[in-house]
Parts: sequence; structure tokens; C-alpha cells
Amino acid sequence: IYTAANSNLFREYIGAESDSVELSDIPINPHVEVHFILAFAIDYTQDNHPSPTNGKFNVFWETNHLGPSQIASIKAKNSNVKVAVSLGGDTVTKNNYAFFSYKSITSWVQNAVSSLTSMIKQYNLDGIDIDYEHFHSHNEDTFAECIGQLITILKKQKTIKFASIAPYEDDDLVNSHYLTLWKKYGHVIDYVNFQFYAYDKLNVKQFVNHFNHLQSSSYAGSQLLASFISKGNLGLPPNDGFFEACKELKRQGKLGGIFVWCADESKDNGFRYERKAQALLAA
Repeated sequence: IYTAANSNLFREYIGAESDSVELSDIPINPHVEVHFILAFAIDYTQDNHPSPTNGKFNVFWETNHLGPSQIASIKAKNSNVKVAVSLGGDTVTKNNYAFFSYKSITSWVQNAVSSLTSMIKQYNLDGIDIDYEHFHSHNEDTFAECIGQLITILKKQKTIKFASIAPYEDDDLVNSHYLTLWKKYGHVIDYVNFQFYAYDKLNVKQFVNHFNHLQSSSYAGSQLLASFISKGNLGLPPNDGFFEACKELKRQGKLGGIFVWCADESKDNGFRYERKAQALLAA
């Protein structure tokens, strides 16, 4: 079982909000492990009226600059870079939420394994991230089985090297789904990308206490990452104490890494906080 320890893991979501950001734009410190997470693959149709496809995943990120050749190139130049794909996300189109939907556990898992295996091979990906944020009802056990079986099979077939989840707590329905998944399948989940920016404003002390609480209770035994959002004042912003909190967690030996939402927004400030985050992890 993983016990909390400092890690030099840096992760960043990319592709959900812009078609101009490129992997090669983002600074890469050679002394950290860098995961770029493509946002998003969704099991919905790609048309004007998207509808659920029962586990058949399609690419919804901007592929102009985030295609197989760009991924191959960034990985060839940087041996410390891996690329993952995030499943689900908030919306399919601006006004349509991406709901977790299934016909049966068996059929959803079969479709998901098959569609994701070909996507992972085509794009030369290393892992998956689970970021469903909308659920029709309390189907926690079904969600846990669908996602848990999917990760287990993809790992067994050596299609992926790692898997992460991206939970947040300010919505009970979302929280209960991820807690059920973690309880049943935590042993196949490598990282917890906890969305600390889903909270209203936190100060340094609140952030550190909250991080420690999550690591000792809800996601006990996890490799838990601290996180910030590039734009906006939610959680603990990078210009207002976030790095102080990370230094404190590092001092306690508990910083499982840092992740950022998202490269598309960070481009406007020249990725200054990405540099700072990677320098802190490398120190």
C-alpha cells in the first residue's frame, strides 16, 4: 500500500478550452515526472445533439495541435513525459453535461475497453484519468464496477501504465461515487487528482489541513496531488499562498505532486506558475 511521501510528479490538463495550445508550449523541467492529460474523451456521439454511447469513447479535445504526431514528438524529446487521457469532464458541448450513462456493466466495460484501447494505441498514451462530474442518480456501485473493471482490464492487458481519479467534495453525489470507487478499487488507482479549486477561497492553513484530512480519511493511502486553477480565485490560487502550502506539505513529507487546470488558460500568463510548480517539485 502506498504511504504518503513526497513525489516530483507534475500533471496538467490540456485541450479542453482552446485549439491553440501545444504540448511544446509548456515548460518541462527535466528533474520532474510530467504527465499531460488530454481533456476529454467522452462516451457520447460527436454531433449537434450528442447522446450517450454506452462506453464507446470519442475524442473531444482539440486535435489540431494535440494529435498522434505531436504526442510522439514531445515524448521522443523528453524521456520524463507521459501522456494520459481524461474520461468524462463537465460538458459535452457548452450546454450539455457529460453524464455517466450505461446500459449494463458488462456492455459498458466491453465497449470502453475496446474504444479506449484503439484510442490509446493511436495516440500513444500511457494512462487514463477519471473525471466524470455528473450522475443521473445514486448508482455508486455501478460506477465503481464499470470504472474499476475498466482500469483493471487495461492494466492487465498492459494497455495503460497508470490510472488516476479527479474527485471533488462540494457535490455529495459526485463525492459518494468516487468514494465508492476508491473503497472498491483503490488498489488499481495510482493517483488522486483532487480538485481543490472546486472549493471557494481557502487560506494556506485550511488547504494544508484539508489535504491532510483527505489523505488520512477519504483517500487514505493515496498518492494525493495538490492542485490549482490557472484562472480565477477558487481554492488556493497560485499567486496567493498555493506554493506556501505545497512547501509545508513537502516539509511534512506528504506532497504527492501538483496538478494544474489547465494549460489552455495558463498560456495567457506564459506558464509562469507551471515553472514555479516544477521547480518546487524538483528542489
